[in-house]
Amino acid sequence: MADGAQGGAYDVAIVGAGFSGLYMLHRLRELGLSARVFEAGPSVGGTWYWNRYPGARVDIESQEYCYSFSPELDAEWTWSERYAAQPELLAYLNHVADRFDLRPDIQLETRVTAAHYDEAARRWTVTTDRGERVTARHVVMATGCLSVAKEPDMPGADSFAGASYHTHRWPEGGVDFTTKRVAVIGTGSSAIQAIPQIAAQAAHLTVYQRTPNFSVPAHNGPTDPAVAADWAANRAQYRQEARDAGFAIRAVRQAEETALAVSPEERTAAFEARWAHGGFCLLGAYSDLIFDKAANDTAVAFVADKIRSLVEDPATAEKLIPKTYPIGSKRICVDTGYYQTFNRPNVSLVDLIETPIEAITPTGVRTTAGEERFDAIVYAIGFDAMTGALSKIDIRGKGGAALRDCWAEGPKSYLGLMVAGFPNLFIVTGPGSPSVLSNMAVSIEQHVEWISDCIAWMAGRQAGAIEATEAAQEMWAAHVNEVADLTVYPQANSWYMGANVPGKPRVFMPYIGGFPAYREKCAEVAAKGYEGFLVTAGGA
Repeated sequence: MADGAQGGAYDVAIVGAGFSGLYMLHRLRELGLSARVFEAGPSVGGTWYWNRYPGARVDIESQEYCYSFSPELDAEWTWSERYAAQPELLAYLNHVADRFDLRPDIQLETRVTAAHYDEAARRWTVTTDRGERVTARHVVMATGCLSVAKEPDMPGADSFAGASYHTHRWPEGGVDFTTKRVAVIGTGSSAIQAIPQIAAQAAHLTVYQRTPNFSVPAHNGPTDPAVAADWAANRAQYRQEARDAGFAIRAVRQAEETALAVSPEERTAAFEARWAHGGFCLLGAYSDLIFDKAANDTAVAFVADKIRSLVEDPATAEKLIPKTYPIGSKRICVDTGYYQTFNRPNVSLVDLIETPIEAITPTGVRTTAGEERFDAIVYAIGFDAMTGALSKIDIRGKGGAALRDCWAEGPKSYLGLMVAGFPNLFIVTGPGSPSVLSNMAVSIEQHVEWISDCIAWMAGRQAGAIEATEAAQEMWAAHVNEVADLTVYPQANSWYMGANVPGKPRVFMPYIGGFPAYREKCAEVAAKGYEGFLVTAGGA
């Protein structure tokens, strides 16, 4: 433990040592500021430490899902696969921590439990589960958008006598399912990645599905040397193209044409080409797929036909086809052999709309159709997205106001970066920013750079505090919702809306106006002396 960690004082306290926290620390070091990172896990890596379930891998191509701030880092790291798996991503983030000598300022196995603002001193007091209390001028919440897993809420979940696993807390040594009868509850992204891996090992796998998800093939494989060479030769251009793309993903390459302006044959050919390429690029086939339900329906029909062609049993295929929401309004999954897995003789699918779960029993899972016995249950039931990690911490701003109370009816922020009444508290990829509707690596870098530039600007003017104004926050919240309402996104009961967590307000949380427009707005605000923020002078 470095000097100062026990009762120390820092310029900045950072919560989380994933992609955001590591880069934030690096930027603050370059400014000559003292900073301390508090990480709950035993390793750096954030999402890529905790999510190590079978098949866990990134859903954006590796060369795009990594830091862009250092050409030297790019040059010395070679990705082994088109879509990097969790062990390689964790190794990459550990390499970053070592390469930039970040570890001396990172405190592992330390969970931040509270952060309280002292208005007189203009400093935050940060408390950890070790009983430590440190103070900092600024606090940066680099806690991640998908870092608090939902817990099983089925009756009897604690009674199961077999082994229970959660995809977010997978044993580090892995799990051997050979000869086991296994249940997987959930069919979101984690499940879609894990199910083919578990099915290849288990004696029998039963998948319990409440809502089917759209998934597209990754066509993953070893990195193509020609692709790697092309990226190396055109690195700066391709990085800029990613920043200029609506989702900050170069590979999506959104077309300008609209879906209904072309013939059905031409439309099918365009979808086929993007399906063959793999990944998220399907949604970029036409410019109106996320805005026009009729246009979106053409993509839904295309993917439905693909599912029917991949799944041999027609009844199972129909159960796997989403029919209640537009494609893209829930995050599209990117898979390797997911639909084909249901052709295996040792795999069965239970539709929980038809036969809901009544209880987890000591021996298995009981639905309205009866009980099935299992040796192991895997819960792949998602996250309390975007606000979950922040609501777990007792964050109190001016007048002792609790952030969780301020967000009781849904989160509001200015630009997803700051909240009115919480001076010098910054959020990386918070609600109100593109975050989960973009390439997180690109969004994280943009946020970290904006925050570090803001802190440097404050230091240069001897400013004591900065916070969003209520007016700017209300304006931005209205804009976020106005833009969302122009799209098909609110038509789904998604975790974008908080709909997967009982009692959570139904508010569309990310910004869907596009990464370039958002980045331009952030730059404009800074250029105008942090317009929309209240800046006060001086301080301890």
